[in-house]
Amino acid sequence: MVSFGLVALLLTITPGLDTALVLRAAVTRGRRDAFATALGVIGGVVAWGAAAAVGVSALVTASSVAYDALRLVGAAYMLWLGGRILWRLACRGAEPRNSDGPVRAAGVWRSARTGLLTNLLNPKVGAFYVAALPQFIPPDTSALGMGLLLAFVHAALSLAWFTLLVLGASGMRRWLQRPRVSRTVEGTTGIALIGFGARLALSSR
Repeated sequence: MVSFGLVALLLTITPGLDTALVLRAAVTRGRRDAFATALGVIGGVVAWGAAAAVGVSALVTASSVAYDALRLVGAAYMLWLGGRILWRLACRGAEPRNSDGPVRAAGVWRSARTGLLTNLLNPKVGAFYVAALPQFIPPDTSALGMGLLLAFVHAALSLAWFTLLVLGASGMRRWLQRPRVSRTVEGTTGIALIGFGARLALSSR
């Protein structure tokens, strides 16, 4: 379990799409929506872990049709989400914001849904669990029980990392909410989503 924890920790703290989404929510919407986004991502982690434990993820990664369908749907969602972020950013232009003004709230459920769908529609996460879980499940234990336990270990590590990220962003809120910095965070997130979506659409296994 310790070995899996180290692997999951490295995967969690490596800068990527989930981190970008949570950081963007912390900067543009506030702590509540950032935690909601993080919990959505964590929900996706647990779901993929449970699916891998019962063999669903293995079925998806073994079936070219199922994998490609999930890959294309996920790519389309990420391209749409990234394009929407960049479009809204372009529409706002360089209009100045008051850093002491109210934070734009998108709603807890909407933020959680974004985090959840972004994670669930990424078959690479399922492929990771299919590849990693069997190596850490002892032969004399329940595959389902141990798989779920390892998924919750990953979820706990993700929660700890996102908590540090959100609290750190809250502590730097005045600086992060400067118009130029805020636009940079949003633009980077939008470009990252589009880039990841394009790579996912063009990738094979």
